[in-house]
Amino acid sequence: MRINEVIYTDAEPVDGYGAGFFRIGGKVHRGAVLTGPLGTGGWAGPEHGGPGGEALLALAGHVDVLFVGTGPEMEPFPRALRDALEQAGIGVEVTNSPAACRSYNVLLAEGRRVALAVLPI
Repeated sequence: MRINEVIYTDAEPVDGYGAGFFRIGGKVHRGAVLTGPLGTGGWAGPEHGGPGGEALLALAGHVDVLFVGTGPEMEPFPRALRDALEQAGIGVEVTNSPAACRSYNVLLAEGRRVALAVLPI
């Protein structure tokens, strides 16, 4: 088997996660996190019209797909925010946080324009 080193471009991969934290690009972030080509930082959560929703809408033009992790279990995502993101040209995939992290890393490694917004497990 041939092994190739994966080189990430604009965004950083999720290196690991655990109870209340995510390790992204070698740095530990506590609580909810938003990461992608615009950088990595805290996220206020999926409230449409609030700072969490505004941060996601700021990704328009920078990403094609946003993976949303809703914590340890898949939870509903606000329909109004999903609609606003899709109108802005961002596809939204909602799942539990571990699956969102894995999917984000796979597409990031393929060079796709992706972002990740996750709630802690």
